[in-house]
Amino acid sequence: MGTKTQPQQAKENERRIRANDKEFNLQYKYHNNYIKTSKYSVFTFLPFNLLEQFQRLANFYFLCLLVLQLIPAISSLTPVTTAIPLIGVLTLTAVKDAYDDIQRHLSDSQVNNRKSKTLRNGKLVDAKWSEVQVGDVIRLDNNQFVAADILLLTTSEPNGLCFIETAELDGETNLKAKQCLTETIELGDHHDALWNFNGEILCERPNNLLNKFDGTLIWRNQRFALDNEKILLRGCVLRNTQWCYGVVVFAGVDTKLMQNSGKTQFKSTGVDRLLNFIIIGIVLFLVAICALFAVGCAIWEGLIGQHFQVYLPWEHIIPKDYIPSGATVIGLLVFFSYAIVLNTVVPISLYVSVEVIRFIQSFLINWDEEMYYARTNTYAKARTTTLNEELGQIQYIFSDKTGTLTQNIMTFNKCSINGRTYGDVIDLRTGEPIEVTEALQCVDFSANPHHESDFRWYDRTLLDAVRSNEEHSHVFFRLLALCHTVMAETVEGKLEYQAQSPDEAALVAAARNFGFVFRSRTPNSITIEVMGRKEEYELLNILDFNNVRKRMSVILRRGNTVVLYCKGADNVIYDRLHGGQEDLKARTQDHLNKFAGEGLRTLVLAERRLTEQYYKIWRTRQQEAALAMDSREERLNEIYEEIESDMQLVGVTAIEDKLQDGVPKAIANLQSAGIKIWVLTGDKQETAINIGYSCQLLTDELADVFIVDGNSVEEVEKQLRQFKESIKIYNRFRPGGTEALYNSDSNMDPLSVTMTQTSVFMHESSSPPTPPPPPAISVVTFRWDDKNKDKKGGPDSAECNDLFGDEKRSLDDGAASIVIDETTGFALVVNGHSLVHCLSPELEIKFLDIASQCKAVICCRVTPLQKALVVELIKRAKNAVTLAIGDGANDVSMIKAAHIGVGISGQEGLQAVLSSDYAIAQFRYLERLLLVHGRWSYYRMCKFLRYFFYKNFAFTLCHCWYSLFCGFSAQTVFDPMFISVYNLFYTSLPVLSLGIFEQDVSDKNSLEYPRLYTPGLRSELFNIREFIYSVLHGAFTSLVLFLIPYGVYKDGVSQNGYILSDHMTLGAVVATILIVDNTAQISLYTSYWTIVNHITIWGSLVWYFVLDYFYNYVIGGPYVGSLTQAIKDLTFWMTMLITVMVLVAPVLAYKYYLLDVHPSLSDKIRQKSLKKIHSRASSDVRRTPSSRRGRRSVRSGYAFAHQEGFGRLITSGKIMHKMPQDFAFPLGLGTKKTQALHNNLASADQTKASNSSGHHMGNNNNTNQRHNQNQNHSSMADISAEGRAADAGGSGANDDISPRAPCQDLDTINL
Repeated sequence: MGTKTQPQQAKENERRIRANDKEFNLQYKYHNNYIKTSKYSVFTFLPFNLLEQFQRLANFYFLCLLVLQLIPAISSLTPVTTAIPLIGVLTLTAVKDAYDDIQRHLSDSQVNNRKSKTLRNGKLVDAKWSEVQVGDVIRLDNNQFVAADILLLTTSEPNGLCFIETAELDGETNLKAKQCLTETIELGDHHDALWNFNGEILCERPNNLLNKFDGTLIWRNQRFALDNEKILLRGCVLRNTQWCYGVVVFAGVDTKLMQNSGKTQFKSTGVDRLLNFIIIGIVLFLVAICALFAVGCAIWEGLIGQHFQVYLPWEHIIPKDYIPSGATVIGLLVFFSYAIVLNTVVPISLYVSVEVIRFIQSFLINWDEEMYYARTNTYAKARTTTLNEELGQIQYIFSDKTGTLTQNIMTFNKCSINGRTYGDVIDLRTGEPIEVTEALQCVDFSANPHHESDFRWYDRTLLDAVRSNEEHSHVFFRLLALCHTVMAETVEGKLEYQAQSPDEAALVAAARNFGFVFRSRTPNSITIEVMGRKEEYELLNILDFNNVRKRMSVILRRGNTVVLYCKGADNVIYDRLHGGQEDLKARTQDHLNKFAGEGLRTLVLAERRLTEQYYKIWRTRQQEAALAMDSREERLNEIYEEIESDMQLVGVTAIEDKLQDGVPKAIANLQSAGIKIWVLTGDKQETAINIGYSCQLLTDELADVFIVDGNSVEEVEKQLRQFKESIKIYNRFRPGGTEALYNSDSNMDPLSVTMTQTSVFMHESSSPPTPPPPPAISVVTFRWDDKNKDKKGGPDSAECNDLFGDEKRSLDDGAASIVIDETTGFALVVNGHSLVHCLSPELEIKFLDIASQCKAVICCRVTPLQKALVVELIKRAKNAVTLAIGDGANDVSMIKAAHIGVGISGQEGLQAVLSSDYAIAQFRYLERLLLVHGRWSYYRMCKFLRYFFYKNFAFTLCHCWYSLFCGFSAQTVFDPMFISVYNLFYTSLPVLSLGIFEQDVSDKNSLEYPRLYTPGLRSELFNIREFIYSVLHGAFTSLVLFLIPYGVYKDGVSQNGYILSDHMTLGAVVATILIVDNTAQISLYTSYWTIVNHITIWGSLVWYFVLDYFYNYVIGGPYVGSLTQAIKDLTFWMTMLITVMVLVAPVLAYKYYLLDVHPSLSDKIRQKSLKKIHSRASSDVRRTPSSRRGRRSVRSGYAFAHQEGFGRLITSGKIMHKMPQDFAFPLGLGTKKTQALHNNLASADQTKASNSSGHHMGNNNNTNQRHNQNQNHSSMADISAEGRAADAGGSGANDDISPRAPCQDLDTINL
């Protein structure tokens, strides 16, 4: 008993593992390495799947209905009418679920059957991953996946180092270094020694913390501390290391990768959830109606029916001796009879139709050639068929960065050497830079045998400088070839580099192409080849990166020369340069600002020549500091600071982290559609911010970018509080509450002011009290007023109305209009360690409050689980529809947590794709997936549901009106066969065509006008209000359908003297008019006609008459001859014409009223397309990415590995902007375009001063406030009036000046 108590006790507190001791480890019942993501097995599929399906309220409702129909006493309809559709729905869903689960089984099998070399009985054997156990010693070879979480024991590299790639965990392809204990290095690759290794590991329980591991190794009566640097995690890939051995610590579901995977959740759409709610309401409505009719039946039977038992005998189960009790029993039975008769309000065919529509829409996504990526031969793929319409309601997008927004490919773009910039191609005629495109011929490097064929450089002057042995260029590239931690290896005769970061690889590759080839390294030397000549340097020291230093240095000796090469962030290096370089520093700083303004990641290079004597003294002191027991880090930093000083500036590198094609445009359009985009990345803050600017997620028009980087709850709370105050101040001074400033009767046309600013017009002391001065941020735009929209340059009304709202934004007589421009606002950047506190219960509300007011949010250094927690927080707190998109295993938990998961089939494997709902090849295809397919799917589904409920209420409620005339006996108006096939044969295909092919505008217009997406965000197309409208419309239709024929045929006689007032004739007539009305209504409802629509709509009408004839005459139905006799009489045709006209006329009137008085944006676009008007000016209003690359935010960034000591990302940021010399507004607030307009109109103002002045005085009601502004030429009214005066005079000088600026052409001034 004692031996079992100890393991139990150890299990509760810690994990205890003994290497190569299977029996010892088995007693703790650790999980093996088998993984299972599938849901079913062959035996559990049927019961579990049926249980899942009957959890859907509709399926359970129809199951209960089927049971009721099996009781003959209460059912007037055959149970086949419910059984067949129900079985069909269950079967279709089961087949789909089985297919999805088979794919999961195949994926699991592929992973579990991978081979791993495992040590068994002193020999290496090939074992399946699923057979690997905790405590096993396994061998990994280069480029092999790690099978489980292992403790590193020994490697092929010196000092026990190995290099791994963690793309599956954090999405990064840069190498990271791990190092085993020095005590276990001696084991080498000796199998006997490894098999006899019996170390005992005490460590933490399984958890999802990727960057943390605490444990102890007990071996040879000694204890050794274990940390994360000695652990290789499942999903990593061994790189640049021949082999390594490790002992398995966590296996299978206990591994950190699986702990971060998250659980597969059942996903349903908002439409599904609304349908469930509506069905509950309909069921309650049916219960109420059935109860009412049951009471009515009981009363009728008690008062009237009892006297007609000769003609209408009661059933034998009804007590006849006591009338009230008999009437009550009849009423009770009638309750269930009406429940069956009226069940067609929500027929099972609704769910069949919904599944069919979704299924076909999924194929339309799969077949879209516009989302085909030829480079990898990859189509978009809908991996689920149940979420299509949810794509049209996305409110938040959560995106990974590396491999999702970017290609994770760094390119050497530009540089500055000795104060001269290289990389721009200059037009010799104009002296202006030429835009670099694929058509531009690049420099030929073929003379260099080590050049890379995919390296692109377009400025020939740099290569000429290198080949002419220009000293500064040689120093520049020699530094790049020597100052790094890149590893070189020869693969199949070709030199390849393994770098800790893509940036570092790009710089070494650039040096290689310019003739400075890094060949190899040892722990004490570096060998390079310069223009064909080998140079070997003795590596004396590496002063590595860390967060504080933000720089890296190497100290080298060649011959008698000792030199220090350094590269780092601009502000760090500039502080350590020697004096006398002011001119060079100034010119280089201009280049830095230019490069960073273009979104490039910059790094400053410097060197220092050292004397041998100085170095020896420094080296002695450095060794003393390295061996110090107290304050070692501080003393080393001081020593480093000493030698990294008095350096000579060499130059600047500028690297571009290549975005995927079309990312800025896609993000701009998605944001214009009203979708908020959050980037959740494992990268450093500076890297993420740089990419944010490059892809225009962050723009210069933003009022501010908040950065949350506090290390404690108190610090984070303080930062959030400060940011909230900033937002309050900004909102307080937004112009929304300043109408009083613009309520004059001034006719300012054609130039009205649209302001989005926190600093509005200032007033003289004599003017009324004004608010305190706001923050110094101003964004001013101009737009045309509505009454000038038809003039040259005026924006199209459809676009303007949608962008600025449908209501009139301008005051009467053209007063200045004030709107808030969407391009302004705030962005939030949160670090991973701060995000932990932001997600805590005490701060999550404050965090959400600020984040929800920001246009963009970037979360840096986040773990996979944190990504999922952020998504869950938004889902829970904001009740918003979310989409997560990523390409690596680190995104799986986020993809599973979101309503919609999109996987990119990129370079990091298919884990994200296998866990996703939709798979695409490039981020830019997300724009089409949402704005085209998502919007169409939502639009079609909503239109389908509205029409479906209309036609079914119109059909079913006829029984309610008829019940008033049949003693509430549950007798049906229609032939029972007609009731059975109404939804299946007569009306199913037209409404299916509507749900599959309908579209309001083309795909081109859907992308061109992203604001078309906004109705889905607000669930405007199908909601409770729209459902009630459909019900009321259906009720009105059923009332007209029944009463007009009833009034005509009651006591009616044909021309031949035949009696028309029989039940069967009435039922046949009402049924026929119902089908004709359905055809007319769906014809009005259809906006986009295809051949399929024509066939299904008109074919269904013909099909009705064919089937009615076949059923009644061939099979011999009870209603035989009823319709045939009715259509022979003119009464039928007149009745049908009048009834259909009464039903269609209100619909047509309402449709044209909306089209004429309240047209939607899609209506306007359709009208525009029909008129073939494509105004060039209208494109100015549509939100498109700015062509300007420059921005005011000057920052540098360099992406090295994330661990201390292995190349930290070097960045610095400083908000700067070249201030305009003159401004149009008081206090210097305004734009250059406004100033240019002001200056050009000044001469016209002088020639027409009297007219202009009088006009100003009249327009401004001679107010002192406006008068003062007119004298100073500081209001937009002045410029507007002057513009009109100049234009009236026919001044040719103004022909080249546009009197308006595009709405998106903003100039943000940072004071």
